[in-house]
Amino acid sequence: MRILLTGRNGQVGWEVQKALAPLGELTALGRAELDLSDAGRLREAVREANPDVIVNAAAYTAVDKAESEREAAFAVNATAPGILAEEAKRNGALLVHYSTDYVFDGAKPVPYVEEDEPNPINVYGASKLAGERAIAGSGCRYLILRTSWVYGPRGSNFLLTILRVAREGPELPVVDDQIGAPTSSRAIARATAQVLRPGAHGTYHLSAAGQVSWCGFARAILARAGVATAVVPIRSEDYPAAARRPRNSRLDCSRLRETFGVALAPWEAGLAEVMAQHARL
Repeated sequence: MRILLTGRNGQVGWEVQKALAPLGELTALGRAELDLSDAGRLREAVREANPDVIVNAAAYTAVDKAESEREAAFAVNATAPGILAEEAKRNGALLVHYSTDYVFDGAKPVPYVEEDEPNPINVYGASKLAGERAIAGSGCRYLILRTSWVYGPRGSNFLLTILRVAREGPELPVVDDQIGAPTSSRAIARATAQVLRPGAHGTYHLSAAGQVSWCGFARAILARAGVATAVVPIRSEDYPAAARRPRNSRLDCSRLRETFGVALAPWEAGLAEVMAQHARL
């Protein structure tokens, strides 16, 4: 099996590269080799690799910055996935693409299922939804994996931010009215390897089991790190951010479990694993 991976240096791509390497001939490209905003180079890269599977782990993920960089966000999160989908169809390849809980508005009181109508409330979410729709409308065979609150021991994410800023003062204000499931990049990578099967197709929710607020997650991080900084709960309205976030980011992952037999561990187990990884760096 020939596999083409984009975004190899991102926090998801880094783990996916390791998880997929044993499955076949892997071509892994980072931003230095492949700028997803360059449509011509993107098509060229796919045709050079001639893959059976394309895994798109590259994305524009700066949620707040996207509010003022709409064109850049849509170029990477919407236009590029559409091009990859066209090339996948041309090549008869499977396209695996990662999306987000931010395609939903967070107003639903229970976890979101795949059939729920998306309604993004920020530019990032809108760009990711546009990418989903470009893929689905291309006619290619695809797996869209929606995940949530992604973090890991490298890159830019909530866990690393909390570990850094917690030492700057005795108290740390963190939003307590947004609920989701922190999902580690390693867990996403392992699940990706498990769902690469003949005939696999469709949109699936992929996130850790359980739920917690950002405030609760921050407290769990600092407790594991042995940092005594007090985490103070605040409302979303009291945290200055350019982009609105969904209050409910919970995803129902029943379809993934029923179709592939894949279910991620509780978020607490993922955190323990990532903290152990981080300690070794």
